[in-house]
Amino acid sequence: MSVRFARAPVAARDGGVPNPAQPVRSRLAGMLSAWLCALPATDDIGGPSMLGPRRILLSYDAPFAGLKVVDLSQGIAGPYCGMMLAQHGANVIKVETTEGAGDWSRGLGVRYGNHSVFSIVGNMGKRSVALNLKTEAGRDVLWRLLDEADVFMEGFRPGVIKRLGFDYEAVSARVPRLLYVSISGFGQSGPLAERPATDPVLQAYTGMMVENRGEDGIPHRVPVIVVDMSTALYAFQAVSAALYARRDQPRGRFIEISLMQAAAALQSIRMMACHLEGGTMKPGAVPGGVFKTADGWISMAVINDRDWLAMCEAMELPQLGRDERFATPAARVADPEALYAIVRPALAARPTQHWAERFGAARLMYERLNSYAEFMAQPHVEATRLIHWLNQPGMTQPVPMPILPGAVMPADGTPGATAPVCGQHTEAVLREHGYSPDEISGLMAGGAIASAR
Repeated sequence: MSVRFARAPVAARDGGVPNPAQPVRSRLAGMLSAWLCALPATDDIGGPSMLGPRRILLSYDAPFAGLKVVDLSQGIAGPYCGMMLAQHGANVIKVETTEGAGDWSRGLGVRYGNHSVFSIVGNMGKRSVALNLKTEAGRDVLWRLLDEADVFMEGFRPGVIKRLGFDYEAVSARVPRLLYVSISGFGQSGPLAERPATDPVLQAYTGMMVENRGEDGIPHRVPVIVVDMSTALYAFQAVSAALYARRDQPRGRFIEISLMQAAAALQSIRMMACHLEGGTMKPGAVPGGVFKTADGWISMAVINDRDWLAMCEAMELPQLGRDERFATPAARVADPEALYAIVRPALAARPTQHWAERFGAARLMYERLNSYAEFMAQPHVEATRLIHWLNQPGMTQPVPMPILPGAVMPADGTPGATAPVCGQHTEAVLREHGYSPDEISGLMAGGAIASAR
């Protein structure tokens, strides 16, 4: 049976300096977990039996400590999933090409040295190895990296990974308990399987853009790559569930995730409503939406009669609250334009702060429309420490990184808080996997591997 040592929990990885804000019990648990890292561990969460090696005592700070992930995915859907695994304690080795800048996400938008904002967000906490998988020597290195791996992730178009020799059948034959995660645009089968796809393509294909029409009637793309990000979240939950089940399973499994699946699942409610209502989904409540004020915009949602009467009072329109045309939620949904003809001009006549004070006092659901800069400067955001400012390679200033919900945010400057440049850890990772300095030099000279560039 193979033996591996777990990576230290977050507290140990960040230098072992106690955090005064962290509860004493949590700090003690972290210290105990760090000590137990010196004990041999099984190659899965849960350990097979009392006769096998000892289990690692996992912590809430790093529940995936000891797991080894080999991540060949590119872009953002797969990498962001891998980043979440890393933030939960896994040892994630990002494998990039030796050609160009590496992962193609590094070249999206504005470049900051070897980084873009996509590659920073998608790779924080990983280690990067640059391999030329077109060479036999490069493929041999990947096989060595896969030794004792728990999770393998790839994001090539269907068929590409098989041509490289690392399809599920080949990999699972050598690493039978491995979880193999394949992320693609349209899935592994079907008439569109081999078609290249990104977030905007799937927004268009799944109906999201048609449903996201502006008042001008033109369909709009959601700009925050919601399909890519939701794909990553669905992939993370699938891997997490599979890791839990694998404790009692003799073999790993193939996990197929596609942008199409994620985009459809994300729109489940609206898709079902459109089907049942025979067209565009009717609004859940009226009034609701974004409204012009005298100096900006405000968003508001009125979901019941209590809110409706409170809104009319706050807007100093008591007669509107008594108008029989709008007396019930169903009546308001049935004739929204007549209602908006009254509400919109009234809201546009006063500044946003006026409405914020009145709607706040009435305990209505509302919010002014903030820019990102305005949002990050909000007192509530600062009080909850939602945004952490992290220094990254090639950046001349710290960058804002929202905390990953449910996870412990690593300290600035630590490996967990840093996104690697391409090939930054090639030599170190190869040494860990038994390569001698002469072998590494030979692989470098032969073009099978590359270091940071």
